[in-house]
Amino acid sequence: MKKITTLLIIAIVLVACSTEKKKEVATVNLDQYPEELVKVFNAHGGIDNWNKQQTLTFKKGDEKHTIDLKARKSLIEAPKYTIGYDGKEPWVVKEDSTSFKGDPGFYHNLYFYFYAMPFVLSDDGINYSEAKPITVDGKSYPGVKISFNDGVGASSKDNYYIYYNKDSHQMEWLGYTVTYHDNKAKDETSIIKYNDWQTVDGIKLPKELIWYKKDSLGTIVAPRDRKPLIFTDATLSTEALDATTFEKK
Repeated sequence: MKKITTLLIIAIVLVACSTEKKKEVATVNLDQYPEELVKVFNAHGGIDNWNKQQTLTFKKGDEKHTIDLKARKSLIEAPKYTIGYDGKEPWVVKEDSTSFKGDPGFYHNLYFYFYAMPFVLSDDGINYSEAKPITVDGKSYPGVKISFNDGVGASSKDNYYIYYNKDSHQMEWLGYTVTYHDNKAKDETSIIKYNDWQTVDGIKLPKELIWYKKDSLGTIVAPRDRKPLIFTDATLSTEALDATTFEKK
């Protein structure tokens, strides 16, 4: 009986150690991020909570986007076309030549990147620095500039600028450059207002984006389009989908 009790104690200790080890693996070293960016992550649900998630889905109009958050595989399903990235190359299947005229390599993760802000900017190979604040309608928003090491992603010359509410640290604006087509650094930035949010499993995800115009001095002046971009039906899951989900159909 004594021997059985000893074995049981050892088993309990091993299980406890194993559980503790798993907890340690799930915890992110926050020292790699600027203090203000960590506060932004926390305002949106926390980087640890985000990193537990395996699968993200959302709808943009009649498109359903499904993302493997770890492997960054993607699937976009629409009535007349399907676009995907299987981890090696992007692909598209369309009803006819007019169904989808874009570049699947550029499009397959375009809206995911906007949608997964600010957490998508916690990836490896990223550099952070303080950005000059922007002022909109008399209100100032501090910022963090994000750049990438050479060879990271398909557009390593891109820059992003997160601007946040200085009191709540909620992300309010995103500035960005696009270098996908020529891989040349740009000075001109586009700007998006993150106009509304929803909370899904403790994570804040955007509901409404509005692109804004700038004047000749670079001042943000007015919405670029009359209608905002609306996202619906967002889900997060700690379960990963089968790899075949993202293969060309």
